[in-house]
Amino acid sequence: MGYALAEALAEKGAEVILVSGPVSLKVQHQSIQLIQVESAAEMFDACHQHFSTCQIAILAAAVADYTPANPSAIKIKKKSETMSLELVKTKDILKSLGKLKTKHQLLVGFALETNNELENAMKKLESKNLDFIVLNSLQDKGAGFRHSTNKITIVDKSNKITKFELKSKADVANDIVAYIEGFMD
Repeated sequence: MGYALAEALAEKGAEVILVSGPVSLKVQHQSIQLIQVESAAEMFDACHQHFSTCQIAILAAAVADYTPANPSAIKIKKKSETMSLELVKTKDILKSLGKLKTKHQLLVGFALETNNELENAMKKLESKNLDFIVLNSLQDKGAGFRHSTNKITIVDKSNKITKFELKSKADVANDIVAYIEGFMD
């Protein structure tokens, strides 16, 4: 979705900075500045480096909520039947940007939910100081990861709920861009 949004915004004439983790996708539009990162920490740093210059920030990446406490630089060899792994909370990029957001910036987040979808998205919208949130449900057939299609619901800070049908990710990106245009009017 991030790449589809970047392309849709660039087509509308926006100067786009795309911070991307490792993916096989390629940027098509020449006005998109691609910043490639490997880790959640690198994504945090890149987003913070560019946020103050952004009028609109859309955070569509599904960054892990937890990170290994002690990552190994070498392959961990099989020794026993079980293994425990200690995890620590990953820095919350969206929440930290929500604290920095000015009244002249629009901050959009994504919520991928498996249960209590709308309720959880609305909590995230408020707790992270978003202008609106794009809800994806793993319950919707043909939507989300490993699909070329998606089905979304947008909830804005006034609790207006707008549902969209299953569409190509490019069409979903255009719907989100149109929503942004209407939101900023």
